[in-house]
Amino acid sequence: MEVHAHTHTPRKKWTHYLWEFLMLFLAVTLGFFVENQREHYIENLREKQYAKELYSELSDDSVVAANMVRIRLEKEKDMDYLHSYFLDSSLNSLPREFYPAYTIGAYLVNTYAFEPKDGILSQLRNSGSLRYFKSMGLQKLFGDISVCINNMRGRNEQEYQYWSNPVKPFILKHYDFSWLNELRKQNENAIGLALINSYRQTNRSIETRILNVNSFNREEAANMILFFKQMMVSTRTLQLNSYIITNHKILEELRNKYDLN
Repeated sequence: MEVHAHTHTPRKKWTHYLWEFLMLFLAVTLGFFVENQREHYIENLREKQYAKELYSELSDDSVVAANMVRIRLEKEKDMDYLHSYFLDSSLNSLPREFYPAYTIGAYLVNTYAFEPKDGILSQLRNSGSLRYFKSMGLQKLFGDISVCINNMRGRNEQEYQYWSNPVKPFILKHYDFSWLNELRKQNENAIGLALINSYRQTNRSIETRILNVNSFNREEAANMILFFKQMMVSTRTLQLNSYIITNHKILEELRNKYDLN
């Protein structure tokens, strides 16, 4: 006797498969959407964080740059004084104000070199993170500030090279470093420009002289100082001013876009 087993499995309608397909499609689409939104959220967070870091760096530099303009203007005045003094004043009987102006105008150099900070900007550029900033205006300004920084550093090098020769050989021959040494003994806590300013704010006087006065060439010395001054004026009005303007534009753009203070 044969036994026949009959399994009757009803066929699913095509609408069932359609719904399964639609549910799978919606699940995948929703997954992509959620992941895209998550990435977009993370990118926005990173953009805001990088904006804050850039703003802090550029804001600090804007204060330093403004102060640099101020002290460079003061140095230019001392250089004008030196130029006039070298031409027609006594080289043997020096007034109290001569050596402070002599020191600032001919000896101090690194104090007046503005070194822009670009650590955050360089890090973002090298890591490709500048792409998080969607504003084309900001992207252009980032390129502009990089050019300004390179120009400023190049100009610092030009000024230092001119100071190295002919200014440095000149002061080694004609500057009395014993005056500066004595000044430091009287105020051990101050250095550089602060040391000179502290001396100017007191009534004390340190006797000094121009070394090798017999070989001192008035016209060459005056012309050297005046040329150095014109170089510094050019740096202040061109490279430094361009950096300040671009810096302010970026700060303004960051404030407006990311509500920064």
